[in-house]
Amino acid sequence: MDAEELAAKWRERLESWAIPEEILAQAPVDPWTYPLAQFTSRTDRVLAAPDDSPTTARVAEALPDGGTLLDVGSGPGASSLPLRDRIGHLWAVDLSAEMLQELSARADKLAVPATTVEGRWPDVAAQVPEVDVVVSAHVVYNVPDIAEFLRALDARARRRVVLELPHRHPMSWLEPLWKHFHGVTRPVRPVAEDCVAVAAALGFAVRVEEREAPLERFDSLQHLAASACHRICLDPSRADEVARTALEMGMWPLPRDRWATLWWE
Repeated sequence: MDAEELAAKWRERLESWAIPEEILAQAPVDPWTYPLAQFTSRTDRVLAAPDDSPTTARVAEALPDGGTLLDVGSGPGASSLPLRDRIGHLWAVDLSAEMLQELSARADKLAVPATTVEGRWPDVAAQVPEVDVVVSAHVVYNVPDIAEFLRALDARARRRVVLELPHRHPMSWLEPLWKHFHGVTRPVRPVAEDCVAVAAALGFAVRVEEREAPLERFDSLQHLAASACHRICLDPSRADEVARTALEMGMWPLPRDRWATLWWE
């Protein structure tokens, strides 16, 4: 298949992750939202103890001292601010104004010159200049138009584009609980290889490195159960029931994810 056919497959597979309307209508809260604290705590952890990850290494080796870096889907800056000693100017794009405010506050403390742009990539790409390196971590599973997204990243990078994503959809771990509580089978794809295939079909000389996720997803069974209630549209009062079910199913402790780093010049 060519790039457009592969991109259409990606969109179709992402759309298959939609939650059935009758279940979504019963959700106490939006199951697709993430608490801000989840992002800020991870950012503060990597700033305090930098993660020597393939993603950080691939960005660092292509970013000259005082270079320019674009972080797409930046959150509070976990994938960019650890390189504070190398950054001459950081451009950060995110849909969330709150996330960008958190990034700006940390950039100020670290004396990293930063410009934030609120909006969806690539809709706001025209507001960002060409930079030395572009990084986008844990974003693509939220991107239906993957070919357009990747092309726009490449168009802004003089030296390198670096992506990080879980090997499987980040909600894949919930499959047994969806089946148990709702009788719903969740999709298997897309996976990281599908993103690689689209990038390669677009003509990018993609290289890939995988590793185990650096942190456990949850620090307790209770944490897992609370998150599962949120994600599978159950009332929080059922957390104890979810915890018992997860134990019975052998879901605790939850295995760590595999993360893939993709990059091209």
